[in-house]
Amino acid sequence: MPARPWSAASLGPAAHEPWVDVAFGLGGLYERDGDLAVAAEWYRQAAEEGHAEARLRLGDVLGRLADAQRTGAAEDLLAEAGRWLSGAPDPTSPDAIGLLTDLLNRHQRQAARRGLAPAAAG
Repeated sequence: MPARPWSAASLGPAAHEPWVDVAFGLGGLYERDGDLAVAAEWYRQAAEEGHAEARLRLGDVLGRLADAQRTGAAEDLLAEAGRWLSGAPDPTSPDAIGLLTDLLNRHQRQAARRGLAPAAAG
């Protein structure tokens, strides 16, 4: 008998939430270990399924990844972080406000870096 493709959604709503919690938990493990890129992937999976805390953690992790970038990739990471943070179920919670404030500060630092970067020779 051939194997059928599996997805968490194929298990139905009752089995859906535990899988999302596992993805969120794995994101936390990778974040604590310092592997922010892998943490972001796990948080993204949970956030895409509606996990509220994963949206906040993903926004934070993406912002921290952007801090390490010196290229246009940082702007893409910050834009994605902004989408997740602004789409949080309660963007007026103290945690969300703090993360949005951090995001705005990151945008300002990126803009300052662009302003200090030497002009390309042309």
